[in-house]
Amino acid sequence: MDKNIESRKQIIKLLATKSVIKYTSFDNTYATFEQIKSSLKKLAKEVKNELKELGKDIPVEYKEKGKYEVEFKVAGDLLLFYMHTNIFEFPKSHAVMQQSYLKEDPMRAYCGVISIYNFLADSFKYNRINDVGYLVGRLFINKDKHFLLEGKRQLGYLFNNFGIQKVNDESLQLLLESALKYSIELDLLVPPYRSVSVVSVDEMQNITSSISLKTGKQLGFKYKAKMDSYN
Repeated sequence: MDKNIESRKQIIKLLATKSVIKYTSFDNTYATFEQIKSSLKKLAKEVKNELKELGKDIPVEYKEKGKYEVEFKVAGDLLLFYMHTNIFEFPKSHAVMQQSYLKEDPMRAYCGVISIYNFLADSFKYNRINDVGYLVGRLFINKDKHFLLEGKRQLGYLFNNFGIQKVNDESLQLLLESALKYSIELDLLVPPYRSVSVVSVDEMQNITSSISLKTGKQLGFKYKAKMDSYN
């Protein structure tokens, strides 16, 4: 009987601590995702107006695909923002676990995750189901509403101080503009000739939807130096 009582106490303790922290992290992540939506709407309007002033007719579109998914399209690029509905803990081997911020309170390692992907806009427009996108960055938000961003180029070092960075309008604007700039600068490369020199009848019959002819920005000439420059 004593063992049952002790086991029940442990369950209640876990629910009162870890579970509450996970719910708090989820709420903070969802609130951040709502801020991202507002910031993207504002960014879309501002970019449209600035392009119009320059006399440039370039499509800019913001679209909510659901409660946890948003698309932001500019010219030939589409940024997809996706919030995961679960909470994750950083593994012990992750570099962030060495920060004093997490050593002081390990519960700070429980985070919600918002991922940012870059696709070709035509991949969705023409339903090219084999086309690929690339993860531009992952935004982690914890119970204190502190955030960390794992990302490419400037995204990887602009937002890497987990213990100091807090979600606000200014930090989100810089983050979103950096993600958009990176995606626009990353060009579509010509695929190696040998990779597209043999085509089946089925592929040609379905070429308008590119069922089998995979397209992606980095599917061209993957020289190591070129790829390393994206890390």
